[in-house]
Amino acid sequence: MLHLFRNRAYRHLFAAQVIALLGTGLATVALGLAAFDIAGARAGSVLGIALTIKMVSYVALAPIASAFADRVPRRTWLVSLDLIRALVVLGLPFVDAVWQIYLLVFLLQAASAGFTPAFQATIPDILPEEEDYTRALSLSRLAYDLESLASPALAALLLTLVAAPTLFVGTAIGFSLSALLVVSVRLPAATPQPARGFSDRTTRGLRIYLRTPRLRGLLCLSLAAAAISAMIFVNTVVVVRSTLGLGEGEVALALGAFGGGSMLTALLLPSLLGRLPDRSVMAGFAGLGCAALCATALWSLNGLSLSGVMICWFVAGIGYSGTLTPSGRLLRRSAAAEDRAALFAAQFTLSHGCWLLCYPLAGLGMTWLGLEPVLLILAAIGIMGILAALRLWPRNSGDALRHEHPDLPADHPHVSATQPQSHRG
Repeated sequence: MLHLFRNRAYRHLFAAQVIALLGTGLATVALGLAAFDIAGARAGSVLGIALTIKMVSYVALAPIASAFADRVPRRTWLVSLDLIRALVVLGLPFVDAVWQIYLLVFLLQAASAGFTPAFQATIPDILPEEEDYTRALSLSRLAYDLESLASPALAALLLTLVAAPTLFVGTAIGFSLSALLVVSVRLPAATPQPARGFSDRTTRGLRIYLRTPRLRGLLCLSLAAAAISAMIFVNTVVVVRSTLGLGEGEVALALGAFGGGSMLTALLLPSLLGRLPDRSVMAGFAGLGCAALCATALWSLNGLSLSGVMICWFVAGIGYSGTLTPSGRLLRRSAAAEDRAALFAAQFTLSHGCWLLCYPLAGLGMTWLGLEPVLLILAAIGIMGILAALRLWPRNSGDALRHEHPDLPADHPHVSATQPQSHRG
């Protein structure tokens, strides 16, 4: 993987991603502290609504942002959104009402909804070889997992030295450095787009996505991944603090086990994907994640321990990472260059729609039904997603798949308005 960093453009963009992720992690910690200062005992509900706003903005705004993104030079688009995010987080230390938190969170996530898919769609143009791109996907997954582990520790260290509002300044610095790194490289120009109306540009990625067999399968596997991760992200603190009666340090250990499993898988995936079809790898890992939830439920019946949670969460992390990390390969194969950003935006929207469904289900299920039922319900959702994916995504994933896109132009490289053409699945 290290040879990828010889590519200056990729090296700078990866550094920009890592720095922006650390900044986002600091903002998450600082936002929780700010919510407590304003709302006190209601801080949990404030943060819950803020996270819902985040998901709704992702689902609603990513396709709209992609319709504008193809009219602006890539570097200008990415830098502008980084700077918008920096300015928004600088306003967070000055909030004194809950509605102001909601407004700034919406603005912050709206900018992220435009930035992330455009950023993801740029990497395949910088790394045109699929083997290199696969390794880049694994590095990106490692960056996300390291952020989830490093940001809380970094925030705790900074809070021993500075006041909590200073964390927002650190976040703004992170976004500003990300913008500087993007400015420092020449990005490949996006493929020119034919003239289309705004509505067509907004929905084009979703239409291509939902009419491509392997991407319909990817959506179902994204639902399985959301079911797996929702249990961990929403309920780990409840399982460790309430069910096991342990402290905050043990919560960090449980979440660290999940992140460790995810990072291990990200390191191993490139060689695995070189030998096995994406369909088999992704469905197999999703099944492993669902099995981890079922195992947790069975273990709980006989008395769950911290070590048991950590083992199951580690396996769940393996399943989660193995399910989602290869998704960029499928998106890259499924679009012409001019449609790539729209397709990444469609995946961004639809996958976050899955989390928007599973997050409240995990929280409400734990509250009203208890640990074992919610584990089995989420596992069942994941299994249904896997079965649907296997049905929608044909088995011969390495061979040509035939399908139609009647609303797309005849010269599209992988579709035909009248005669379906074959392409790799």
